[in-house]
Amino acid sequence: MFSCMTASSPFPQRQYSPLIAFVLAMAGFMQNLDGAIINTSLPQMARSFGVTALDLSMGITAYMLASAAMSPLASWLAIKAGERRLMVVAMLVFTASSVWCGLAHGLTEFVLARIGQGLAGAVMGPVGMAIMLRHTPKSELMRAQSVTVWPALSAPIIGPVLGGWLTQTVGWEWNFWLNLPVGLIAAFAIWRIVPATPPEQAPPLDWKGLVLCAVALTCLLAGFQRSAEAGNERILALGLMAIGAVVGVSAVRHLRGHETPILSLEPLKRPSLRYATLYPGMVFRCLFSSAPFLLPLLFQVGFGLSPSVAGTWMLGYFCANLGLKPFTSTILRRFGFRNVLFFNGLLVTISLLICVFLSPHESAFLLILTLAFAGASRSMELTALSTVAFADVSQEERRAAAGVSSILQQAASAAGVPVMAFCLSVAQSVCGHAQLGLPELHMAFLASAALALAGTAGFARMPKSLGDEVSGRV
Repeated sequence: MFSCMTASSPFPQRQYSPLIAFVLAMAGFMQNLDGAIINTSLPQMARSFGVTALDLSMGITAYMLASAAMSPLASWLAIKAGERRLMVVAMLVFTASSVWCGLAHGLTEFVLARIGQGLAGAVMGPVGMAIMLRHTPKSELMRAQSVTVWPALSAPIIGPVLGGWLTQTVGWEWNFWLNLPVGLIAAFAIWRIVPATPPEQAPPLDWKGLVLCAVALTCLLAGFQRSAEAGNERILALGLMAIGAVVGVSAVRHLRGHETPILSLEPLKRPSLRYATLYPGMVFRCLFSSAPFLLPLLFQVGFGLSPSVAGTWMLGYFCANLGLKPFTSTILRRFGFRNVLFFNGLLVTISLLICVFLSPHESAFLLILTLAFAGASRSMELTALSTVAFADVSQEERRAAAGVSSILQQAASAAGVPVMAFCLSVAQSVCGHAQLGLPELHMAFLASAALALAGTAGFARMPKSLGDEVSGRV
């Protein structure tokens, strides 16, 4: 079956290029930093626009929904325009939209600028991954992923600290204008470093598949975002999720039956991509995206710490993420993906269970050990999932795999905070407390541990030799 995601042109195998991996990491870092930095300046932005901080959440939602609607189209555009050219254009649009965010004089203008960022960001993720996969042999995937995964680990560390400093010293606008030099340098570097690919014949655009996928994704993600609200908002959220699920089923049926679907599902038949992006990989990505939400609540609401002190503890957690990074390749090569994902999944579960028993009276030393343990296990699991995803995906399927992987990762990450917020809401109802407190947070961590355990069980059936070529065990 011919698919627009698996074009007929050959995929020449080239030697691994650290420069290509690095410039693509710059693009990923710009996106991740933008998401991590904005929350620190919401109060100042609200005062500048004359609105409430809650109103500004429209900017975050607009980015997410625009990205969801655009994601299914990214791979078709890559065939039509060429991966390198499309990546450069997307980065320039993202950079220009970032500048526009800083120049915005009101909420409406800011939301429009965020939509521009979301549309460009939806392209940068899958196309950047496709470029990296095109120019990286399987035996070098782990080296390439070790470079490209660091933005997701480092941006949460740098973002809040840098965002707070810029907001207090030169103004919130510079949180967005910071993307100008990074984006221009990265776009220029990609144009000069990434080899041009031969033109490919794009199939006719699958308009029906595009509409079905866009509606399903936007409804599901919008529903997730509203699911923690009470009253009519929750009813609306459940309605959106129901619509998204129904349309999603129709989309899957259409994609499976169409000759040239907008989004090929064929790569999901590969065990490596299925384990990494569906079950159980989706469970862990959902949990990891909720950590920056639950931990600050534990420190501030549960322990009564100030935001600055809580931020310091969070810095320790994210530093532990990076601390294990130099050793992940050696560990994967020694023990293999199945063993690492399974046993490290148990460690993730234990780290969440420990949080169930933490109290405001714990010693600083115990908190440091807990955060280091949680951060290191998160880093190991996330790196292993990202690396094994394309282990048995053929060269011709890699563009399609990058597209579907990017969409599923986005959905799992977007669901993390709403799922945990819903757990807290249910726990508050069970406890009968008017205000959120430590018991509810302990219950949320217990639910997280249960999800982690359910995810870990899924790796028990993973083939023991899966990914050995990537890890270097063969």
